[in-house]
Amino acid sequence: MKPYLKLLWILSIFAKSGHSLSCTSCLVQGATFCTGNNVSCPSGRVCAATHTINMEDGVKKDEYFGRSCVPEGQCQRPGIFSTYNSKSKKGISCCYTDNCTPTQPQLLPDDDKPNGLTCPTCKANGTQWCDTEMTMKCTGEETRCIVQYSKITGPGAQSTERILRGCATPSICSIGNQTHPTDGLSAEVQITCTGSVNGLHHHFNLHGIMAVVMMLLLITA
Repeated sequence: MKPYLKLLWILSIFAKSGHSLSCTSCLVQGATFCTGNNVSCPSGRVCAATHTINMEDGVKKDEYFGRSCVPEGQCQRPGIFSTYNSKSKKGISCCYTDNCTPTQPQLLPDDDKPNGLTCPTCKANGTQWCDTEMTMKCTGEETRCIVQYSKITGPGAQSTERILRGCATPSICSIGNQTHPTDGLSAEVQITCTGSVNGLHHHFNLHGIMAVVMMLLLITA
């Protein structure tokens, strides 16, 4: 077999078998960069950085930054999640080689134009559900009604548990259920979405971002 044909044959086997990247895993609050240990990603995942900013009554309340392994389909898909008085913006960027550093994630601009969708909206702490008669008009690219349960556990076994309902972009809904442990913080996020107020029937179950949560995360008070 000629050398170049042999090389192509070896590469084709490598592509079929899949390659697991090594990526940095970390999660911090109040910063736009973090470092941590390298982890081996499941096959089909890539290295990602996620930046989340949480607003309340038009004022920035907090932000999270994380790095982890994510499904490639989540890359470069920024998103927004809104309740009646809060908004969370998430940006995600990816890179595709071992221990690479993604570029700074970009966030979607504000768009206050109603899109015709109306969703139930409520917030509650220390519980896994909230019932509501309150609704909100969704705007811009937020074309899904969303329920998000999140739990952040920090040093000293402190934890914050929250439930949120409102409007979201499809990219937020595709995050699904995630758990992201680090040396400092552990974030668990469960997301359920629908395209109408008639019932929550699209339940996404994708694993592997920080995602933080990232975070990921998408935490508002």
